[in-house]
This record gives sequence, C-alpha cells and structure tokens, in this order.
Amino acid sequence: MMHKLPIVLAACSVLAACSFGEHEELQEWMRQERAATKPQVQPIPEPKQFTPQAYTQETAVSPFSAQKLTAALKRDSQQAGTASAALLAPEMNRRKEPLEAFPLDAMAMVGSLMKQGQPVALVKVDNLLYQVKPGNYLGQNYGRITKVGETEVVLRELVQDAAGEWIERTATLQLQEKSK
Repeated sequence: MMHKLPIVLAACSVLAACSFGEHEELQEWMRQERAATKPQVQPIPEPKQFTPQAYTQETAVSPFSAQKLTAALKRDSQQAGTASAALLAPEMNRRKEPLEAFPLDAMAMVGSLMKQGQPVALVKVDNLLYQVKPGNYLGQNYGRITKVGETEVVLRELVQDAAGEWIERTATLQLQEKSK
C-alpha cells in the first residue's frame, strides 16, 4: 500500500497543474475584455429653467361659481320646461284608470286574446284579472299601452330624468309563464 501512495500523489499533482493552465488562459481573456470594453453612459441633461407665470384670470368669472351655474340651469330649464310641460299637461287633465295605482313590477301579463278583432292582454294584479288594450294606462309612470302582442304589452311612460325634465321611455310587460 505504501508503494502506491507516491503514484497517487504524482497523478494528483499532474491533474492539478493541468487545471490551473486552462483557468489561467480564461482569466487572462476576461482581463483583456474588461479593459477593451468601455461603458457608454450618456450624461444627464441639465434641468430646464422654471420661469413662473403670473395668474391673469383672477378677475374672470369662475366656471364653477354658483352664479354661473344657476344662470345656466335657469336657461336650460326654461327651454326644456315648455317641452316638458307639453308632455305632462294632458296626463294631468285626465281621469286616472284603476291600474295606474299599481307599479309595473306588481303586475304580470298572463295571456292575450282577440276580442272583436282587437288584441287584448290579460293582466294579473293582486290575484285579480284585468283586460287591457291599446290606449289603456298601466303603472305609476303615466304608462299608456301602445301595443298588445301575444307575449308582451308595450307602454309609453313619462318619467323624470336626472335634471328633473319629463321624458318619454318605452317599457314592456312580458308574458309570465306559470312555473310548475
């Protein structure tokens, strides 16, 4: 065993010498590349000089002033008020029908039929059945029936928009099929 020890030591030293030579060439190449490579850093530009400007609108009317907003609202309401009043006036001067006391979501269309050649819808409210036809009124928004179909009743309602003006909108009452 002792005579094999010098052979093993000699083999290890030869292998160690070979590995240092390879790494030495690599280390030298890395030093050359680092020396040849120069970073390209552009200098930061000088900041622009700030020149303050005088505020010249102190005497002008603010677009958010209460006076300006009130004047604009009055002007718009006068223009729209005549059209709004023209829509609502006929509704205020007529006698209310019984189904105008209930909201549309409390009603259900349960059928339709033809009566003397005119379409009629069957509407159920509070377990009572009503026959309605075009021209009748439904709901609490001055809803006038414009069309009765097999599966729906189409209404023209008058409602207030966000600005308080009366506008027309279309609403429908769909046929409700009984679930089992």
